[in-house]
Amino acid sequence: MASTRSVTASLQRILVKRNPIRVATQVPRRGLQTNSSLTRPRASFKCLGQQRAFSISTPRRLADVNDDFDPKSIERESDEVDVCIIGGGPAGLSAAIRLKQLANEAGNEDFRVLLLEKAGEIGAHILSGAVIEPTAINELIPDWLAEDNESRFEHATPAAGDKMRFLTKSSSIPIPAPPQMNNHGNYIVSLNQFTKWLGERAEEVGVEVYPGFAASEVLYKSDGSVKGVATNDLGISRQGKRKDNFERGMEFHARITLFAEGCHGSLTKQIIKKFDLRSESQPQTYGLGIKEVWEVQPEKFQKGQIVHSLGYPLPADTYGGGWMYHFGDNLVSIGLVVGLDYPNPWLSPYGEFQKMKHHPLYKSVLEGGKCISYGARALNEGGFQSIPKVAFPGGALIGDTAGFLNVPKIKGTHTAMKSGMLAAEAAWTALGSTDSGTIFLYDYEDALRKSSIWKELKAVRNMRPSFHNPLKLYGGIMYSGLEAFVFRGKVPWTLKHKGTDYGATKLADQCKKIEYEKPDGKISFDILTSVSRTGTNHEEDQPVHLQVKDWEKHAQVEWPKYKGIENRFCPAGVYEYVEDETKDIGVRFQINAQNCIHCKTCDIKVPDQDINWQTPQGGEGPKYFMT
Repeated sequence: MASTRSVTASLQRILVKRNPIRVATQVPRRGLQTNSSLTRPRASFKCLGQQRAFSISTPRRLADVNDDFDPKSIERESDEVDVCIIGGGPAGLSAAIRLKQLANEAGNEDFRVLLLEKAGEIGAHILSGAVIEPTAINELIPDWLAEDNESRFEHATPAAGDKMRFLTKSSSIPIPAPPQMNNHGNYIVSLNQFTKWLGERAEEVGVEVYPGFAASEVLYKSDGSVKGVATNDLGISRQGKRKDNFERGMEFHARITLFAEGCHGSLTKQIIKKFDLRSESQPQTYGLGIKEVWEVQPEKFQKGQIVHSLGYPLPADTYGGGWMYHFGDNLVSIGLVVGLDYPNPWLSPYGEFQKMKHHPLYKSVLEGGKCISYGARALNEGGFQSIPKVAFPGGALIGDTAGFLNVPKIKGTHTAMKSGMLAAEAAWTALGSTDSGTIFLYDYEDALRKSSIWKELKAVRNMRPSFHNPLKLYGGIMYSGLEAFVFRGKVPWTLKHKGTDYGATKLADQCKKIEYEKPDGKISFDILTSVSRTGTNHEEDQPVHLQVKDWEKHAQVEWPKYKGIENRFCPAGVYEYVEDETKDIGVRFQINAQNCIHCKTCDIKVPDQDINWQTPQGGEGPKYFMT
């Protein structure tokens, strides 16, 4: 096992360069051009190790177009650890904590566990409803809520009541909630706060936690097994040229690398393809969750109240539903999940969410309140059928990057955390049995199949795919009711998902055009106002992380068929078609990467699959609050 040592000088230098962490945000952009203003708006930065914040105003240095430079010509420095974990969400942090718990119990304080997180702060990219089932956290940190624990989590609201409603345009019809949605004993939390707290617990047990480091490349040994990862280079211009602040990325080598990137991780995609991990599973299917946090009037606040809805505003051929959770002090989490296998390219998940808030069920609570936060994130909906092989030479997939969300239960934090703990225990055993050679986590695959995760997901495997039937939403509700109350997952058959989400998209000319009302600025908001509440920020002069090889060709292929679907599926105003008479099709495709909130929807839903989401510079993206 790797020897204990202080962080290398090279890592220290990179830490200084990659932090201070930006804490202020820039205005969301529409129509951002490469020849935009050469001065950066004033921004506030917070330095590590300093308590005060300071403001600076500096000119942005654009690269010289004649600067011929290949970043790969400079060798990267490296560090070696026992286990490297990619992603600082619940799964990654649970794996890290469990590994260090085992090492510390064994008296091996030299055991190095390093966690890389692309967000500037732990929790800054995390978004969920969220009602959590406490089984995994009870096991990992039994006294997480104990009054005598000075480090306890102080922001958990016990669930106090459940309501399930079927909505029409103006009415709300009570319907029975399936047993899976019983929230007795569960807690409403801001997953952003919970993850930040988990990060602090990880550091307490000795995990090396490095936010602001975006792992952008998987490294392999000569035998093809995973060797570790490399972080992306800093200081590269939009044209791929070197700037004054250039810093080569760093390599992190490990005996075992655990990928905990969350839904549709950029490196996970590569790993799944290289090792053919989906050879025995169905394609993954996804949803897009859009969320706001409101501060509501005290007389409308019902602490612990949990409300879910089906039906309006979504059409019958589109899977999804809404939620409203009362938590904290007069705070309400409200959101809508839209299945990304929706067929109509005119549909806008963001527009549907704004429409939903005007329904009396939701509007009656929100009126007179204030929206304080916004965010969106793709989530896995494939369930049991879509779980890939999770182990491969040199590493494993854990958490939502593997797809352990229980869709009918609308929960995945507990399964993500448990998978991380199982992988950690398998990794500790494997590393203790050999000092050299490639490691394959057979025990993790076996433990997963024997765990509560497997049993839980198998029992509800037929509910999500049942919505693909001639009766659409209504047939899905009826069949899911039978599964929940009668069959209970014990039927001998397993329904299949219809196909990929992008493949479900119909041509625009085949579908009814959907017109959305103008937001009122009180209950509903325009998309750039919402993006301003995400805290998102990206350096303008860097390679566009939303990779489209040929923008013009993309427009020529996509626009005639789908009439701007990218602008409608994106919940952050990243994609636009701008009128341009010089173009044969009359419009020009444009990417406003500054606005990106890292939801990954574009990579999933674009019909011709020519948008590739990659990590931007470490520390960039949204800085979520209370999400």
